[in-house]
Formats: sequence, structure tokens, C-alpha cells
Amino acid sequence: MKKTISIILTLFFFLLMKANAQTADKTSDGFALPQAGKVFSFPRDHGSHDDFKIEWWYITGHLFGDDGRRFGFQATFFRSAGAPANSTNANNPDFGADKLFLAHMALLDVKSGKFVHEQRLNRDGWDAFSATNGLNIRNGNWSLRMTDTNRETIDLRGPLDGETGFQLSLQPRKPLVVFGKNSVSRKAADPTASSYYLTFPRLQADGTVKFNSETSHVHGEAWMDHEISSSQLGTGEVGWDWCCLQFKDGREIMAYRMRRKDGSQDDFSTLAWVSTNGVVTQLPSAEFKMQTQRTWSSPLTGANYPISMKVQTRDPQSGLPVNFLLEPLAENQEITGGGNLAYWEGACRIRDDAGKEIGSAYLELTGYAGNLNKSLR
Repeated sequence: MKKTISIILTLFFFLLMKANAQTADKTSDGFALPQAGKVFSFPRDHGSHDDFKIEWWYITGHLFGDDGRRFGFQATFFRSAGAPANSTNANNPDFGADKLFLAHMALLDVKSGKFVHEQRLNRDGWDAFSATNGLNIRNGNWSLRMTDTNRETIDLRGPLDGETGFQLSLQPRKPLVVFGKNSVSRKAADPTASSYYLTFPRLQADGTVKFNSETSHVHGEAWMDHEISSSQLGTGEVGWDWCCLQFKDGREIMAYRMRRKDGSQDDFSTLAWVSTNGVVTQLPSAEFKMQTQRTWSSPLTGANYPISMKVQTRDPQSGLPVNFLLEPLAENQEITGGGNLAYWEGACRIRDDAGKEIGSAYLELTGYAGNLNKSLR
């Protein structure tokens, strides 16, 4: 039974990644699409946008305990619109007519290499919700709330198996940024494969981590994405490699490589630098590469993940080419759900060409346990 539920949850996650589009402002089933020139208003736009089909709030980070322990964590809340009012499935009482909420939580204990993760799927009003007037999301006893809109303080709670979990207070250390061009982040040649992409690139994290019933007081840094979309993958794309890098010099990088069937990098892939004062410099696909350095084969799914990557680009500050090695803190950081649908989401350290550790990163790898587009058909 547990395996069946897990398969359903993972399938749901990847089904959210695509919706067929018909017009420039709406999908064929009537959901909104991102529009150029969007002016965001906060705290409202931290909340849910129910006219869009899919939306997610995504937090990853590195935590250091007063007891010397190190952890990596992931917390993801997804909202998916149910069947539109004019759909033949809209009045189906069995399942899925209302908004659906999927959530993932994961925690890595670096010293032991133990990786714990859990997934949940709930319907709106049953055991989950997302507010539309600000950041306030719940899925069971997992929650993400902005408790102070002036300081933009965020409270995150993610208990896992009773012996493991975390409770964190997150405080922005630099302003929120918007990735993309003219408010829209493109993912493919089809202009409807796009999102509004809002990010807190550096959050101070403080709180507690419970691992195997042992509690550690922790501090560290986190990254938070909020994406609003109705269609993500383009024709011919099979998955993506995404990373966020937080450097010790106070700058950050976000990059995503949209992968095509032949393994090539789609032209709508992008890399963005965030300066120490929050200025975004967006680079096109031709100006960066993500090259595999080492792979790991999952004993559970058989997927072969490129868990160590070299990011090659140019530094807008110096104008010079730079290389950054992403080195995983543990090999097995795979989120599994059975079948051929799984992904790898891992805490990494960043090294320069001299081997010096210069920051922390998270790397996400999808489509390696099965072609996402093929799985969606």
C-alpha cells in the first residue's frame, strides 16, 4: 500500500510539469499563462495564484549544528488546480476535482550519509490549503508561513517520521529577485512553456533539526524559489538539470539546463548571476555549460544521475571564464516513488579550479528515471 501511494505521489509531481497550450494568454483548458511586463505586488504575490494550473514554493539549504553536525534539507509545496468548471471531470466526487496539494520533505545527515524523505498528496480543504493574500501554505502538519510581512520572516515546519524533521525561521539577507526577461522565465521555444520565477537567493536559517530523535540547534543559509506556471516542458524536452549556488563572497548563481531527447541543451536554458546587492545578470544558453564529472546509479530505480557537475560560464564582475565543481555531500539523495518516475535533489559543496571550497549548492536532476514527456503521454 505504501509503495502504491508513493508511486501515485511521484506520478502526480511530474504530471504537473506539462499542460497543453492553445492561446497566448491561456491554456486550452482555460488556465492563465505568464504575461510580459507583470508588476508584482507583495505580500499578495508570495501567496497562491489559483488562475494558474501549477505553482510551487521550493526551499533548499545547508544547516550547521552547534554540536558540529551538518545537514542538507529540502521542503517543497506544490499546488495544482483541479478540473475546470466546464470539464467533464469537474463533478467527479471520487478524486481530483478540487485543488490538489503535493509536498516533499527531505533531510540529509552529512556525517552518516543517511537521507530521509517523505511525500504527501492532499485535497484542498481536507488537510491542505494555500492562501491567496500572502504566504501561508499547509499540507498536514507541514507548513510554510510568512509571519512578518515587513521583515519578510518565514516560518517553515517539516516533521518527518516522528524521529526526524526540522523547524526553521528564515530571514532574507538580500532582496527577492525575478528571473527571466520582462518578468517571464522561458523554458522552451513555445512561449507558453514559461513561468513567473520569484526567488529569495539567500535566506538566513535558524532553528532546530531532529534526526534519529537527537535534536540539534542549527544555523545556515537557504534558497527559496516560487514559480507560477501552467506549462513547463516544451516539445522534444525530456527533463532538466537545475542548480542554485551560494558563494562565500555573497553572490549566487541559478542555472537550468533543459535537456532534449538527443541529450543536447535546449536554447532556452539559462544561467543567472545575482550580485551582492541583488542585481541579476542573465546569460543565454550559449554562455554556460553543465558538464558531468561523475555519475551515480540508483539501486532502487536504475537511473544513472550526473551527481557531480562542472558549471562553466563567465563572471560578469571580471568578464573572465570561470569553472565551478558541484560535489555531492552524499550520493544517494534520490526522491523515489516507484516505477520509472523519480528525481535526484542533492546538497553539494562548490569547489574552484584549485580545489578550494568556495560555497554551497543544491542540484536537481529530473528525467533520468524515464523521459518525462514520454511518461506524460
